[in-house]
Amino acid sequence: MKIKDTLHLGHTNFPMRGSLPKTEPTREKQWEDDHLYEKRLDLNKNKAHFNLHDGPPYANGNIHIGHAMNKISKDIIVRYKNMTGYNAPYVPGWDTHGLPIEQQLTKAGYDRKSMSKADWRRLAHDYALKQVEMQKRDFKRLGVLGEWDNPYLTLNPEFEAAQVRVFGAMAGKGYIYRGLKPVYWSWSSESALAEAEVEYHDLESTSLFYANRVKDGKGVLDNDTYLVVWTTTPFTITASRGITVGPNFDYVLVKPKGQTSKYVVAKALLEENAARFGWKEPEVLATYKGIDLDKITVEHPWDKNITELVMNADHVTLDSGTGLVHTAPGFGEDDYNVGMKYGLPIDMTVDSKGYLMKSAGSDFEGKFYDDVVPLVIEKLKKAGLWLATEKIKHSYPFDWRTKKPIIWRAVPQWFVSIEPFRKEILDQIKDVKFYPDWGEVRLYNMIKDRGDWVISRQRVWGVPLPIFYAEDGTPIVDEKLIDHVADLFAKHGSTYWFEHTAKELLPDGYTNEHSPNGKFTKEEDIMDVWFDSGSSWSGVMQERSYLDYPADVYLEGADQFRGWFNSNIITSVAVNGIAPYKSVIAQGFVFDDKGQKMSKSLGNIISPNDVANQMGTEIVRLWVMSIDSSQDVHVSKDILKQVSESYRKIRNTMRFLLANTEDFDPKKNSVAFSDREPIDKWMTADFNQFIKDWHEKMGRYDFYDLFKQLINFVSNDLSAFYLDVAKDIVYIDEADSSERRSMQTVFYEISVKLTKLLTPFLPHTAEELWENLKEPEAYAYLSEAPRFEKLADADNLLKDWDYFFKFRDLVNKELENAREKTLIGKNAEAALQVTLTEKQMEVFDHLQLDIRKLLMVSQLKETKGQETKVEVTHASGQVDPRDRLYHDDIGADTKFPMFSKKNAEIVEHDFPDLTSEQLED
Repeated sequence: MKIKDTLHLGHTNFPMRGSLPKTEPTREKQWEDDHLYEKRLDLNKNKAHFNLHDGPPYANGNIHIGHAMNKISKDIIVRYKNMTGYNAPYVPGWDTHGLPIEQQLTKAGYDRKSMSKADWRRLAHDYALKQVEMQKRDFKRLGVLGEWDNPYLTLNPEFEAAQVRVFGAMAGKGYIYRGLKPVYWSWSSESALAEAEVEYHDLESTSLFYANRVKDGKGVLDNDTYLVVWTTTPFTITASRGITVGPNFDYVLVKPKGQTSKYVVAKALLEENAARFGWKEPEVLATYKGIDLDKITVEHPWDKNITELVMNADHVTLDSGTGLVHTAPGFGEDDYNVGMKYGLPIDMTVDSKGYLMKSAGSDFEGKFYDDVVPLVIEKLKKAGLWLATEKIKHSYPFDWRTKKPIIWRAVPQWFVSIEPFRKEILDQIKDVKFYPDWGEVRLYNMIKDRGDWVISRQRVWGVPLPIFYAEDGTPIVDEKLIDHVADLFAKHGSTYWFEHTAKELLPDGYTNEHSPNGKFTKEEDIMDVWFDSGSSWSGVMQERSYLDYPADVYLEGADQFRGWFNSNIITSVAVNGIAPYKSVIAQGFVFDDKGQKMSKSLGNIISPNDVANQMGTEIVRLWVMSIDSSQDVHVSKDILKQVSESYRKIRNTMRFLLANTEDFDPKKNSVAFSDREPIDKWMTADFNQFIKDWHEKMGRYDFYDLFKQLINFVSNDLSAFYLDVAKDIVYIDEADSSERRSMQTVFYEISVKLTKLLTPFLPHTAEELWENLKEPEAYAYLSEAPRFEKLADADNLLKDWDYFFKFRDLVNKELENAREKTLIGKNAEAALQVTLTEKQMEVFDHLQLDIRKLLMVSQLKETKGQETKVEVTHASGQVDPRDRLYHDDIGADTKFPMFSKKNAEIVEHDFPDLTSEQLED
């Protein structure tokens, strides 16, 4: 008889290596063919609803690792909710309008100007749908379940109609208006931008210092005095109409040594500017407050027909410059506000493409705005007004799509007025739960400080602004007319707007007091795409009766505090007075392991498709679980390899559990909790607490803590202790012994329950495990997640076991010391002489612990004393190859005759170096 024939070395069809890249696609197809998503929802049809509303990714290009983090996180939450008593559908969506798609058409060789708007839109429509299908395939490959055959698309007629009705409702409340004011203007896109479409990068600009001669000093300043002005946008001097000072700042009138001219500059900035301009010993002639200079006039640097006004405003700072800021009301929000207060004209000198117009003057007409800087400097020098030029590097707004710097430019635009309902939004934010909690402050401050929302775009591919103009130019913003347009869009789609005249779009015979003859024109601009996705609470939740509004949760990147989170709450509160979400989860950005943003040029892009094909989707999903996504996260090939090691540990631990319950029938062999062995009772209670903690962490959407809990449980509670002790029972005891069946009961319970808990995170692996379990449901996903159970006296049980683990820590420390002294190798070579306190003896006796077996040493003797002591010596006797322990009575075992004394030599000859690893194999 061979040794392994006397051992119960289990077997399982669950392989050590999962061959994930090969098996996952087959499993995903099986889920689709078996309608697994629909079956789960059917089981939950009478349960409470849970709605995670999907923020739509943009339909352009392959998905990246950030997309994967986002979609997998949502899938984890939805799967978990479906397994814990909720009906949680998942409707994926796509943002399908906007400039990037138009740019792709241009790159493909299509000429926008050579075709009608309707034809151009049809090309964009078809391109968007192709991108949706490509990304849909990629998301499904991540193991994400949802309504893939019925997603929401912002280009769908029903969505566009709902969006237009939101616009109409806001117009009906007076929140929509048309105005001429500076907006973020992208000359590279030839369109206005919303704040959410702007990102900031460092930019080198020309900082220019020049002088304006006083024209009317109002009795405060003489006409031979100059105000020293500062600007970082020299091209806007062509539209300069004023100079702004801080009302409470001190300004000094100085005369540099050797000069006849006098200059005004902020007192706090005199010293640095004197050095900058080369002024020698500037004499201070007088000091004024900014308010003293109010409404003084000065000459424009080169156009004597223009008079500029000195104004007071609080936006002026003394951080840099001169304390006197050049002001062009058409080129900046602060400039506009102070200009409107003082009644200045709004003059525009730059066209939509960034080129200066005739109004800028013949010297500048037709030149790109950034190329006129040397011409401006030359003109100032000729006028004797130039003082200094410097290059500064500062953070500057860029078009997030074209990656080109923007300018501020005043053009007629349509706006949402935030002020009338700003307080309502802020009050609603206070009732929303944020994960992490700093999200509340971020969104609150963004709403508190944001200006009006510019919603018109000078593009083609988007939802048209449903506005008509009367014969006299009056805009018609009528909710009933807008609802009429919405009905047309619901039936025909929004391209219908560009295929028909205003008369054809209006109700038959429509007239009003501004156009009694019924002559109207229509708006040609489209809506900001953030209004598209920002209306999704209406276009999705209110359009689908099985989705609750407000949603239980929105989950997106932290940049969406200025994007989707922001636009959704504005429109929802504007129309219905409530936030569209009860909770918001914000995730950080994904960087490489060096902290660099991922880009093709750096070669650090990681494609989730590549990882799935090389390592398996489960590795990506476990990576998502392993990161603290509440802040910026890192990923690299090395990081993913580390994740794969964690996956292997989880997989092989589960494999061990399965293998050692091969001969276990849960219906026949299960042992009740009260009858289980002491160590099995502890493991049951410990795992029960694990389940409780698991649900608490999932309640906070804290995947990172869950991952740490999982790895700690698998590596320490299971592998390093319980399963190590278990080998000497499940391998060696008689097959049907009560001790072995007790342990197998726990093995099986953990196998089933842990598989269920892992299903939302590692669904491919969980379903593979499920196929090797003896459970009635066809899929793990069709089962219910395990719940915390009230086990008899479990709290006291765990507390008592803590005494043992503290004692075990002390023993392990001494065993390690003995190893360092080469006194022993493995624990099995040790004999222990331990002194236990009365309390320890009392607890250990109460628990009926076999201390020697739990410590996995060969011999142990106990004595009682005042303090715990441990003495380690080498064990005596010979090694029994079955349990790998030293025994003084090696031949006394009558259960297995081959280990009699007379056969000892044969055993030692046949198995001289038998190890636990060889036994497992």
